[in-house]
Amino acid sequence: MFRRSSDGQVQVLLVHPGGPFWAKKDLGAWTVPKGEHEDSENALEAAKREFVEETGFPVSEPFLPLGSLKQPSGKTVSVWAFESDCDPAALVSNEFEMEWPPKSGRKASFVEVDRAAWFSLPEAREKLVKGQVGFLDALEKVLRSS
Repeated sequence: MFRRSSDGQVQVLLVHPGGPFWAKKDLGAWTVPKGEHEDSENALEAAKREFVEETGFPVSEPFLPLGSLKQPSGKTVSVWAFESDCDPAALVSNEFEMEWPPKSGRKASFVEVDRAAWFSLPEAREKLVKGQVGFLDALEKVLRSS
């Protein structure tokens, strides 16, 4: 999701991963709302579903394709942008379960996303995980050509 501030500056909505691994990380830890999908599922439909599941915010057309990037983990992430607005304080995220503390045999639930925020493009370049910064370049290119 992106929006334009009152002075015309583009801002992007980024999310911070939930769970104990990310709890104290900030720079280079934020991400675009995303998730995995089955090969049989349309990638854009999956992206829309995952955005809603991770944020609780609605999506709206048109969707601007920003391409795909292979992440350091080896996974490929495909992203679409759309222009809208929301209050990050109203975030509602789904949860996941994992063993915590490690090797304890106990399961704990954590939200997938613990917070969201609007960032200018320069700020987003510092906040985003390295493998996703290229999506900001793609967004700038798409917005310049439209």
